[in-house]
Amino acid sequence: QVQVVESGGGLVPSGGSLRLSCAVSGLIFAVDVMGWYRQAPGKERELVAYIRSTGSTNYTDSVKGRFTISRDNAKNTVYLQMNNLKFEDTAVYYCIADHRPVIPSPWWGQGTQVTVSS
Repeated sequence: QVQVVESGGGLVPSGGSLRLSCAVSGLIFAVDVMGWYRQAPGKERELVAYIRSTGSTNYTDSVKGRFTISRDNAKNTVYLQMNNLKFEDTAVYYCIADHRPVIPSPWWGQGTQVTVSS
């Protein structure tokens, strides 16, 4: 049984920092792509960043220079270091683990709330 568990969300003042973690258990191989999406109230879910097992990364423009994604392949764990947080970063952050086409669809976490006070 594959489980995706996020941690590290919380309430932080504008300009502050948080570090999110996501561990994928139940696998015997390193997941190809791991990343983070977020969904703010009344908005669609959007990609924040992802990282491949090779180490290549991709960020949405609004977080470039502020967020850093990293991973530990041996532990199938991904991290999101968020610095200089802004009010508009407030959202539920979801971890995703994707190994298509070996699996039919990605695995998702339950989400962790990040709230940035203005």
